[in-house]
Amino acid sequence: MRRRLFVMLTTAVVLLVAAVVRMSPVSAVASDPYAYKNVRIDGGGFVPGIIFNPTEKNLIYARTDIGGAYRWNQSTKSWTPLLDWVGWDKWGYNGVISLATDPVQTNRVYAAVGMYTNSWDPNNGAILRSTDKGDNWQVTPLPFKLGGNMPGRGMGEALSVDPNNNAVLYLGAPNGNGLWRSTDYGATWAKVASFPNPGNYAQDPNDPNGYLSHKPGVVWVTYDPRSSAKGTTTKTIYVGVADKENSVYRTTDAGATWSRVAGQPTGYLAHKGVLDTVNGYLYIATSDTGGPYDGAKGDVWRYATATGTWTQISPVPSSSSDDYFGYSGLTIDRQKPGTIMVATQISWWPDVIFFRSTDSGATWTRVWDWTSYPNRSFRYKQDITENPWLTFGSNPQPPEVTPKLGWMTESLEIDPFDSNRMMYGTGATIYGTENLAQWDAGGQFTIKPMAKGLEETAVLDLISPPSGASLVSALGDIGGFRHTNLDAVPSMIFTAPIFTTTTSLDYAEKSPSIMVRAGNFTDADRPNDSHVAFSTDGGANWFQGTEPGGINEGGTVAAAADGSRFVWAPKGVTPVYSVGYGNSWQQASGLPTGAIVESDRVNASKFYGFNGGRLYVSTNGGATFTATAATGLPTSGKFKAVPGKEGDLWLAGDGGLWHSTDSGASFTKVSGITNSVNVGFGKAAPGGTYMAVFTVATIDGVTGLYRSDDAGASWVRINDDKHQWGNMGEALTGDPRVYGRVYLGTNGRGILYGDRTGPPVTVTPTVTPTVTPTVTPTVTPTVTPTTGSGCTATYKGVNEWSGGFQAEVTVKNTGTAQISGWKVTWTWAGDQKIGQLWSGTPTQTGANVSVANAGYNGTLAPNATTSFGFTASYTGTNTPPTTLTCTPA
Repeated sequence: MRRRLFVMLTTAVVLLVAAVVRMSPVSAVASDPYAYKNVRIDGGGFVPGIIFNPTEKNLIYARTDIGGAYRWNQSTKSWTPLLDWVGWDKWGYNGVISLATDPVQTNRVYAAVGMYTNSWDPNNGAILRSTDKGDNWQVTPLPFKLGGNMPGRGMGEALSVDPNNNAVLYLGAPNGNGLWRSTDYGATWAKVASFPNPGNYAQDPNDPNGYLSHKPGVVWVTYDPRSSAKGTTTKTIYVGVADKENSVYRTTDAGATWSRVAGQPTGYLAHKGVLDTVNGYLYIATSDTGGPYDGAKGDVWRYATATGTWTQISPVPSSSSDDYFGYSGLTIDRQKPGTIMVATQISWWPDVIFFRSTDSGATWTRVWDWTSYPNRSFRYKQDITENPWLTFGSNPQPPEVTPKLGWMTESLEIDPFDSNRMMYGTGATIYGTENLAQWDAGGQFTIKPMAKGLEETAVLDLISPPSGASLVSALGDIGGFRHTNLDAVPSMIFTAPIFTTTTSLDYAEKSPSIMVRAGNFTDADRPNDSHVAFSTDGGANWFQGTEPGGINEGGTVAAAADGSRFVWAPKGVTPVYSVGYGNSWQQASGLPTGAIVESDRVNASKFYGFNGGRLYVSTNGGATFTATAATGLPTSGKFKAVPGKEGDLWLAGDGGLWHSTDSGASFTKVSGITNSVNVGFGKAAPGGTYMAVFTVATIDGVTGLYRSDDAGASWVRINDDKHQWGNMGEALTGDPRVYGRVYLGTNGRGILYGDRTGPPVTVTPTVTPTVTPTVTPTVTPTVTPTTGSGCTATYKGVNEWSGGFQAEVTVKNTGTAQISGWKVTWTWAGDQKIGQLWSGTPTQTGANVSVANAGYNGTLAPNATTSFGFTASYTGTNTPPTTLTCTPA
């Protein structure tokens, strides 16, 4: 955040007039057409289900726990999202607990949706049904909740279509709701009263939050199509229940009566139940927990449907000390039904294990084997060229390797039409192979990511600086990325340090190559790492700062407009500020714990905080904060400062959208906006002088994504009902370089970016809000620039501390033609030595310094300016250079 001493009289005066006033009502909301694409990451979250249609080749679906459902596009080998129409009112529908593809009328597909079964999701679950492979949907609400992101979500599939009479569907429900059936293609549902066991297992029945006490209930339904003729209802159906003593049930009269299958194994949960109709075997894969994160014991069993005989066929039986995992990811090769595969549901160390049998489970081979510890031999090789970040920046020691083969492998499926193709889900992506038969031939099959188009990240913050990379993101679970190309997968997540989740990002508005991020990781794993990191090259490389004691989560962080200092509000800890790059931190006075912090984008001494409905301002670089007198603000929300306009703030929260032009001393509530989630800014419209304002808000009763080109006087909706992306808006920003472009963060559908597709826009300039001027004392005198041949260089001291200082040099093209590069030179009067420099390439020999432009800021039009900054050390007297020479290229 920002720094410096401010004239306190100015603050005192504006506090006296603080108030909340209302604007005149906005006009009816128009729309502006946009085209949206995902900022490409590929994957980024857990894929608990992959479902192949058994009768139509290449018809494949994937379900995710928070990011909706997808359909495979064979021609592009990518996934198409199917639930982007889900809006804020039903955001839980993006949690898909089960999906069923119709084997008779293959255009039909069904999804059982609902994200949480506790209070976090306000809505009940629903059955979505489509007759065009998911392009359009109808909704049947259910009288209970479903838990697409609850414990046990990798078990299943709990939703299924009768392969003989496809008007009939079954749904296994959680939390005592039992088994349900539809006889009209999913339009209406009724509970199967005769089904005896709703399931009693819960990971922690006493969890006060209602999360671990969730009961997965009835978790899979498997038909035996041999039991009836086509066109008649299947008579024999097997159902799996989350009950360690009573896990498999069967009907032989089309659901009229049910009984526990005799002789079944006990002590574990049956995650999967898959039927080989050729050889007459039902296979189950079991684990001691519902997963997906744990599971230490389990078995694989084969049930002979003709004789009723159960046979334990575990590759590593639960009685063995070598079994430290449960089983899931069970699949049959439908071209060669005696070939089956099963996966360890969890085997964190050294890696997941796949087992393969070609004799119905009598014998097994492993995807990797121990040789001489710690070495292993592999039946596979991995090619992550398309998604290189899947190494997670790790460099493990044997027996571990990078990338990992997988984890949380609840879904592993062999293509029913192609024995060579297999796909499986992990906690981060979908992997697959197209030459699986090499396993049996003694060669190595190749595993590659197969997640293109499936974007499942939860996005917590986004920044789009005026130079450098187009977008830098803060993500849950995988940290974040720097995107120089929105349509290409970046090579690596943030490292040095790696955050599991990045909670906040900022850049220095006047020196955008300076960035800061804060985030979370498991402290016990890396006790010497910090929860805050810095970059001086626009996020390409990072280094960590120190941190005060007691910090466990990143919270929010802000960079001063010139990058000279930072304010950090870690979660649960008193906010702090640092001069320089976090070498030391001091407590900020007057700002409550739990505040969110932002910086003024013009005044490097000014920072803001928001907490409990109060706006706080610091005019001395974060050292002290004072609450403004503004009232009527929401108790929580998100706010941002407008680049180029000191004191210009927008605040989004419950009940409306608010605007301040006097550093938060007073706010104007925008009439007609009844609620808002977030706000961001992008390049002004042609002819406009005020940046485009973007907001996720409710206007005229419609919750959507909106843009204003006239400082909030009027708005246009820039999404539509088919593009709502659930609970969008946790992160939001415009692009300062491309008019109309917006970057939108979602909770599970990744990052979307949108560009206008409508006719050109020209805005008639409107009155720009007046900002009360403030005075910032100069830290060091500005040296009179010396004019070179076509450009000048101006030196400004930014900050100084014992033995070190920070400075900024502004380069201006004073000629009449564009220049394509520049070099600035000077000579120190003392022993100053440059340490870090950004936005330029330095060379120092003794006291002589030269700085050439960076690759992105060398081209300057007449009268255009750019700048570079640096930190340096000294031991004598820090005397600024008297003469700077700028030479254009």
